[in-house]
Amino acid sequence: MRLFFVIIIFVLNFCSLFAQNGLTEHPNWIIKASYNQGIILIHRSSIADLVKGFPAIYELNFIKPTLGNKIWQTENNLPEVGITTQLIDFKNPAHLGYGLIAAPFIEIPFNQKIKQSRLHMRICWGLSYITKPFNVHTNQNNIAIGSALNQYVQFRWFWKLKLNQNLIFEPGFTFSHTSNARAQVPNLGLNIATLHTAINFRLPSNKTIPQTLKQDSSTKVKSKNELVTFASIGFNQREVNLKKQMCYMWALYYHRNVRNTHKFGLGLNIFHDQNYLIDYENTGLDPSKTIDKNRMSLNFVYAYNIGRISIPTEVGYYFLAKANADGNIVSRISVNYYAKNGLFIHAGLRTHFAIAYNFEYGVGYRFYL
Repeated sequence: MRLFFVIIIFVLNFCSLFAQNGLTEHPNWIIKASYNQGIILIHRSSIADLVKGFPAIYELNFIKPTLGNKIWQTENNLPEVGITTQLIDFKNPAHLGYGLIAAPFIEIPFNQKIKQSRLHMRICWGLSYITKPFNVHTNQNNIAIGSALNQYVQFRWFWKLKLNQNLIFEPGFTFSHTSNARAQVPNLGLNIATLHTAINFRLPSNKTIPQTLKQDSSTKVKSKNELVTFASIGFNQREVNLKKQMCYMWALYYHRNVRNTHKFGLGLNIFHDQNYLIDYENTGLDPSKTIDKNRMSLNFVYAYNIGRISIPTEVGYYFLAKANADGNIVSRISVNYYAKNGLFIHAGLRTHFAIAYNFEYGVGYRFYL
């Protein structure tokens, strides 16, 4: 499988020479091949036996550059968006197998000015298929991943080094994470840190870049201050082969829009988790105190905004948690998509000390102050 994927990478990378519209900096689309080699981060000693070598990630990226006809594109220095397909070789075929990835991504330049060396950041969130998940009968060793289908998150920081007019070399660093957020245990998750390399080929042309006559500014925020509220639902599993436990959450946030692309805020979260309720009852606490059966946290949040998409990252503290089963520190990474009327849909991952607790899906509303 790995050899086949490598051959396809080189064939399509050569074919990318002809996948351009002739504009030196603005092709219609690009096929970019890349290679990553690194290590599995041993965030729990119990997964150390699963690490047999240095994992490799082989990628095919299908990319569409932006031209600046929308305000979020110029705010983010004309990023490139696309779909990535990846093969992860965990170097443990017996117990981890391979990971097959399909995910959308955006690559954002840090510098507005196009230079010979330009730093970029990739944000990627999609799906992964693990060929050797945990199985109580045939694969008890894989205590990291309990299901075949999982969520996949990838962050990358890389430089575009313009070697000449037609050739761009991309060295960088990548962090990748795959897990099912405890939807099916075991679920310690796999974190991979890698060195990244890629090659871009472009064709020269005398054509001029098309000029943008009108820019869509509908995603510009209406005020510096806003209140955001939403409710979400998710589920997780307590032990192997047991039924799923529901997770409910209500949140209220104050956001300060520093710029159209950046905002900071504080939030209050109230959680009602059936899994936590079992911990509460097992601790022998007073069952008549209804409020104590819930958890509440205060969170600090930073959000990066890409048009109608906002990506909040937050860290919080459970100031109400009578049964301290998972610790008092809670963190979350989310994706929110905002409509013009203030409604938005929410998808997030909640973790406790780097261990995923549940995925959550919800709806909310944004009030401008």
